[in-house]
Amino acid sequence: MRVAVACLLLMGAASASALDKHLGVASCSNGVCHGSASVFEKSNVMQNEFVTWQENDPHSKAYEILLSPESKRIAKNLGIGAAEEAPMCLVCHSDFVPAAQRGEKFQLSDGVGCESCHGGSERWIASHAAKDATHAKNIELGLYPTDEPIARADKCLSCHMGDRDKRMTHTIMGAGHPRLSFELDTFTWLDTVVHFQIDDDYIKRKGDFNGVRDWAVGQGIAAKNLLENLTDQRTAGQGLFPELTLFDCHACHKPMDGKQWAPRVGTGLGPGAVRLNDSNLVIFRLILRAIDPGAAATIADQTRAMHRATLTDRAALNRAANSLKASIDRALPLVAENSYEPSLLKVVLNKVLEEARRGEYRDYAAAEQATMAVQSLVVAFESAQAADAPKLTALNVQMEALYKQVESDTRYQPARFVSALEQLARAAP
Repeated sequence: MRVAVACLLLMGAASASALDKHLGVASCSNGVCHGSASVFEKSNVMQNEFVTWQENDPHSKAYEILLSPESKRIAKNLGIGAAEEAPMCLVCHSDFVPAAQRGEKFQLSDGVGCESCHGGSERWIASHAAKDATHAKNIELGLYPTDEPIARADKCLSCHMGDRDKRMTHTIMGAGHPRLSFELDTFTWLDTVVHFQIDDDYIKRKGDFNGVRDWAVGQGIAAKNLLENLTDQRTAGQGLFPELTLFDCHACHKPMDGKQWAPRVGTGLGPGAVRLNDSNLVIFRLILRAIDPGAAATIADQTRAMHRATLTDRAALNRAANSLKASIDRALPLVAENSYEPSLLKVVLNKVLEEARRGEYRDYAAAEQATMAVQSLVVAFESAQAADAPKLTALNVQMEALYKQVESDTRYQPARFVSALEQLARAAP
């Protein structure tokens, strides 16, 4: 039920706020609104959100990055003029709405500000803090439902992974842009510098918060994003090649003398085939293996069929990708509605380890996603086992050791990663 409501909220918010004006972060910065220097104790919200964003959140510096020597070099390589004026860059490094939707205080130089995530505030800014305001009413007026994991994943991934309207292409990466990687739960807490508190009032207004659920839903949405980009005719690529950002970077970008190729059961591909970046699919199906093994088996079979179709033709690839997407759509409600009780968390961790032993983390991107998955599980273990300090200390030590295995994509060793993962699983309560 929650997922159905989330989808309706997302569709309603997207359509209702499509033309709303964005008034700029200055409209939220008043000291009695969201610009307080400290948290208001008797308020439903912290009210220092603007200060937190301005001083600590990387999103506030997104536009400034375009002025850096590195961005200038990338823009020069692309031949697009100044990075800070190029729509290709501004679409993710600022709140890039049409000029007709920009209010008097709006500035592109504010970077990724309040309305980039919360939607144009034209209709809700005056009423969202009223005593009789409700979260549902605010959304009806155009506030984007960032509390809903499906909606938040769609919003975040539009830039952090790229979507049909915000393209991250191999051309842009070839010019020097860093590789993109994202996981909803981890990045919610680390990348946005959280400006909300999960307290009784939050739960009353928006429902409970569950990081493991958000991680699981985020993997499903990211997998759908891959499939939608894969089947979009505009990402067919140029010349002889498809859009290479959809494939695993390290299938090509590795030493020729390494002789480290080994099969991955999950792809069904032999040596020499360039594998799609299916890291989110790998993680999503292991979640399903703990919740609905039958659905997980279907998605595993369809994933292999999609990989094999990359060696056939685009029509076969589109058919395979669309079938897989339909299965993910059916599975998402199961994943989003699960309560993720402590007993299930260990099951999921064991599934992560089983996939490692099967060789599914031979690709660095999958290992990277698995590490962030385990981090979400460890945080959940900490919440469930708060009194067992010695076990939690040992678990965090092993978590640090696992992160060390994915510090460098060029030095990644699958066998060492699996060993670190096994040690962490043994330490889990």
